[in-house]
Amino acid sequence: MVVTARKRLLQMHFESGVGHIGGNLSCLDAIMLTHHEYIGSEDRFILSKGHSAGALYISLWSLGRLSDDMLKKFHKDDTLLAGHPPASGIKDILFATGSLGHGLSLAAGTALALQLKGQNGNVYCLTSDGEWQEGSTWEAMIFAAHHRLNNLTILVDHNNLQGFGRTHDVASMSPLAEKLSGFNLDVQRVDGHDLATIRAALDKSSDICRVIILETTKGRGVSFMEHRMEWHYLPLNVEQYHQAIKEVEAK
Repeated sequence: MVVTARKRLLQMHFESGVGHIGGNLSCLDAIMLTHHEYIGSEDRFILSKGHSAGALYISLWSLGRLSDDMLKKFHKDDTLLAGHPPASGIKDILFATGSLGHGLSLAAGTALALQLKGQNGNVYCLTSDGEWQEGSTWEAMIFAAHHRLNNLTILVDHNNLQGFGRTHDVASMSPLAEKLSGFNLDVQRVDGHDLATIRAALDKSSDICRVIILETTKGRGVSFMEHRMEWHYLPLNVEQYHQAIKEVEAK
């Protein structure tokens, strides 16, 4: 399933001539697993890392909630599938995100609202590691810890790269797990590409807010993209696209 998703993600980005591929590949495993095995009708998913909208669209496509025709219009005029999640038009997407640092606040507020209304349902929020340089993210985390939001799970795509370089060179928060552990949070670190370990972390119950730090690789599965900052931006040319598809199929 993940191989099919990677191939379809690459195809969608190639056909639209759109970049942000590296960060989509780093979080695709976790988004796919979460949507296929954990998000039910009462649950919510918020993609704070909005520039990885492609991974979210592909996950929804794999569940039959988006069509191939919709994917073909990705990032084009008059599309619902913009480069960042849209504000309306797709039932599974609650908020427009992508200006980093906003998604966790929205997720924490949603989780508290569910509790105050006495409603079931869990909230899953995927952040980038770079947006932990944002004060608003820490404010939201403090809010979640203070209110003991045990219906909120924060997933961190920890691929160690952001738009202008490595996270520890731009504004280091390393080691992030150690800093978060100083708050009243259930913090776990896992291999973000090992479905079994992600599943084990998600299965672990807690009476406080959970943070799962996914140790990931930017450009996962494509050799010339892995650990390369430029694939935060670059689109694929024809030769690169065919090579990427070949490598994904081989793995």
